Amino acid sequence: MVKQEIQYGFRDGIPIALGYFSVSFSFGIMAVSGGLSVFQAALTSLTNVTSAGQFAGLQIIIAAGTFLEMAVTQFIINLRYALMSLSLSQKLSEEVTMRQRLLIAFANTDEIFAVAMSHGKELTFPYMAGLQVLPILGWTFGTACGAAAGSILPATVNNALSVALYGMFMAVVIPAAKKARPVLTVVILAAVMSCLLYYIPAFAGISAGVSIIVCTVAASAAGAVLLPVSEDMSD
Repeated sequence: MVKQEIQYGFRDGIPIALGYFSVSFSFGIMAVSGGLSVFQAALTSLTNVTSAGQFAGLQIIIAAGTFLEMAVTQFIINLRYALMSLSLSQKLSEEVTMRQRLLIAFANTDEIFAVAMSHGKELTFPYMAGLQVLPILGWTFGTACGAAAGSILPATVNNALSVALYGMFMAVVIPAAKKARPVLTVVILAAVMSCLLYYIPAFAGISAGVSIIVCTVAASAAGAVLLPVSEDMSD
């Protein structure tokens, strides 16, 4: 039974691992171009396993941001994982211990959460372990390969491969923006604010970390106040 649950988890985790490999390859390239070593880049992915959080954190590292900026940025970007973990915990088997729940929470990413919640049965620890291990390896190995390639490939090729990051963000944002006007409005507002903070000389002293925090919080708050989502839309 345990072996079968692990096999089911492995099977469901293969597509996620393949997707993570391609995205983390871009992160590895960006990390090396930003001054990190191959080992540091791979270790970052292994210990974090978060796409948006790592990319934002890398920009703060490159910009020589403060620990406070890093902490606040990661808190805001990764706050969704707390909500996802609360939801996922309701579907876990009663046999899952607290230590096992902590291990599951470590790699509770957006894609893993979506697959786990769509699983037709009660979630066991063997299944979750099988589901998460391949994506973790794919994310880490992809980063290592990207970092190694980034230190060898010409700058023009590295720049071309780095475009995959923006493609990933567009793939996440555009479908949601097309379905809901409030999401589109918040995205546009955040982009406009980011441009203002970057190009207006009066804001030249604002670091990249603070800029991310300001744009994220302000755009989200404006959307929540001016364009609240109705109960029917949230269901």
